[in-house]
Amino acid sequence: DAKHLVPNKMRDFFCTINLDQEEVFRTQVVEKSLSPYFGEEFYFEIPRTFQWLSFYIYDKSVLQKDLRIGKVSIKKEDLCNYTGKENWFMLQPVDSNSEVQGKVHLELKLNELITDNGSVCQQLVVHIKECHGLPLINGQNCDPYATVSLVGPSRNDQKKTKVKKKTSNPQFNETFYFEVTRSSSYTKKSQFQVEEEDIEKLEVRGDLWNNGNLVQDIFLGEIKVPVKVLRNDSFQAWYLLQPRENGNKSSKTDDLGSLRLNICYTEDCVLPSEYYASLRNLLLKSSDVQPISASAGYILSEVCRDKYDAVLPLVRLLLHHHKLVPFIAAVAELDLKDTQEANTIFRGNSLATRCVDEMMKIVGKHYLKVTLKPVIDEICESPKPCEIDPIKLKEGDNVDINMENLRYYVDKVFREIVRSSISCPTLMCDVFYSLRHLAAKRFPNDPHVQYSAVSSFVFLRFFAVAVVSPHTFHLRPHHPDAQTSRTLTLISKAIQTLGSWGSLTKSKLSSFKETFMCEFFKTFQEEKFTESVKKFLDDVSSTESKEPSGLSEPVHLKEGEMYKRAQGRTRIGKKNFKKRWFCLTSREFTYHKQQDKEPIFTIPIKNILAVEKLDESSFNKKNMFQVLHGEKPLYIQANNCVEASEWIEALCRVTRCNQKRLNFYHPSAFLNGNWLCCKATIENTVGCARCTADVPADTQIEIDGDREAERIYSLFAINMSKLQKLEEACGSIAVYQGPRKEPDDYSNFTIEDSVATFHTIKQIIDIVEKLNESHEKYRKKRSSSAKYGSEENPIVGKVS
Repeated sequence: DAKHLVPNKMRDFFCTINLDQEEVFRTQVVEKSLSPYFGEEFYFEIPRTFQWLSFYIYDKSVLQKDLRIGKVSIKKEDLCNYTGKENWFMLQPVDSNSEVQGKVHLELKLNELITDNGSVCQQLVVHIKECHGLPLINGQNCDPYATVSLVGPSRNDQKKTKVKKKTSNPQFNETFYFEVTRSSSYTKKSQFQVEEEDIEKLEVRGDLWNNGNLVQDIFLGEIKVPVKVLRNDSFQAWYLLQPRENGNKSSKTDDLGSLRLNICYTEDCVLPSEYYASLRNLLLKSSDVQPISASAGYILSEVCRDKYDAVLPLVRLLLHHHKLVPFIAAVAELDLKDTQEANTIFRGNSLATRCVDEMMKIVGKHYLKVTLKPVIDEICESPKPCEIDPIKLKEGDNVDINMENLRYYVDKVFREIVRSSISCPTLMCDVFYSLRHLAAKRFPNDPHVQYSAVSSFVFLRFFAVAVVSPHTFHLRPHHPDAQTSRTLTLISKAIQTLGSWGSLTKSKLSSFKETFMCEFFKTFQEEKFTESVKKFLDDVSSTESKEPSGLSEPVHLKEGEMYKRAQGRTRIGKKNFKKRWFCLTSREFTYHKQQDKEPIFTIPIKNILAVEKLDESSFNKKNMFQVLHGEKPLYIQANNCVEASEWIEALCRVTRCNQKRLNFYHPSAFLNGNWLCCKATIENTVGCARCTADVPADTQIEIDGDREAERIYSLFAINMSKLQKLEEACGSIAVYQGPRKEPDDYSNFTIEDSVATFHTIKQIIDIVEKLNESHEKYRKKRSSSAKYGSEENPIVGKVS
């Protein structure tokens, strides 16, 4: 959210997230506010190098261009200082001189020349080769050119390259010559020496510009290199473009307002798979360890300050290797040992409940979409007033009509849920089956506990949470407005209560603190609701085989708006690219003129031969990829680098098993009678580049097992002191077998079997130390191979 934004009057605001100058996400517009609450979460993999993560606040305009109010820009190196906690940031002015992105490749050389009269002078040779990653201007590739200057106290010699049209990666390859010292100021010498005071004050400056034609040229960035670094040698390097030194300084320092952000940034250095074999095997054996508290998976949750840090990678890794259900069953059994009353079963934030929560989020994405999305869309797009709290009613509101509206929505949501058991993923059913039987075993005299064990998850922690926060579960693109949010909250409360009816022994209405909700639920006192809940809970906690939903209906994987190029039916040109709505399911890839319209073009998944990036040079457009199938390639332009990466990954996953996948492809397009990449003139000739390999193996669940293992290693490494403390505690207990010594050191740890726990910890510490060595070797190798000034490791700021 933001507060105290200027101008100091109620306006319509939205916020964008940018990698350098490239917008990757934007929030909904919050109308008529000075302190807008956005409440939106964005999770994405970063597919390219970047310098800044920036957040821009815009004032929405109907007739004119949206006005940028201010920004928060955080350097990549500083992101770790803010990760994992909320911070308020003061908005900074948006100054065109500070909005830069990209890098430039330069070669500099000092030549010694002998003039006609025999005197010696020096000449500076500047070869500007190319640039990479320049920003889009108004959504289009820029028309860049460069100026190269030799600047000193009393001189400013400037030269200019040609303008390159519609490209973010211009190839200039132009050489400029500058006279460094004048021959008349020097006598003949056998070896020419540059005077220190002259060379100290000279610098080469390169400025990148976008040619504005009829409007003002736009500054894209600059670099500065002191001539003194050359001496008698040539110098060649890549430089990151920098903002002007006076950028932002001349801007007003008025308070523009502030923005609250919660950023979680992780950067993983994932080694080859074989390095994680020992750690992976130890974690996968967790469910077989007796007792479970002595397993590597359980110890991970014990040493991490926040259990969520441990749960996310652990669940994903176990899920990836089909070991999650037995692990959840084992930790749930331990959880139940400490549960004294049946009506408090699985209500806390234990390792077991968090593992089930995370499993449902990962596995149940499609299940939520097919069950709730249509009714959530109806509520959000055509909202009816549903407020029934007398304190919150506005003048003119009719509480009876509102109650009817709420009842209509609750009935509809409830009906969709209890009819959805056939779509419930098998893995969720297996987990619910285990929980149900463990609960019945723990409380054999309570006939309701087998239902409450399941309803506490599927209703309270899954459906009810998704209803109140549909944007978090990707059921809606944005956080709902205040009125709709209140309606969803009331529906969510009702669903929680209805879901618990099948498992409650006491009065059903006693679960409500609010009188108005009790009144509302008096109309629900019907046996059919209880029976419906019980039947649904029976179905979703049964191990009987269900009809696979993947066969009865296609699994929806991804959709969104992008641009596609006509497949050779019309002339090449801008008109060939048209905005279309794309949809990917487990059966087909389609595009439509608009969302919810019939598809214009359909490619069956089995017919896709390859999905690869397309060189920008093909159409002078960024973020392009190609889908190769039976006909001509389908060329698509995504809206930003994150979106392009996500589409390529999704398409690669769903087509990974296609038998006719290509081994080679053309990275560029076939235009004007030849392939731009290899110059071959036959359109159906074999590709000139090898296709991308090693795509993730799971179609519906995006999990990289090695990356999860790396995250778990990092957590163990960070918490090494706690591991050692736990190891000491186990040793102490095993040796003395008496009252625990110094209980404050390990009283929060669960130690059921000190010998087994000690043995596991010793294995973990040995594995972590070996991985530490492997990472150190990699760091040394990387630092020696990625020379400072190379394209992979460009120079930042001035060269000293």
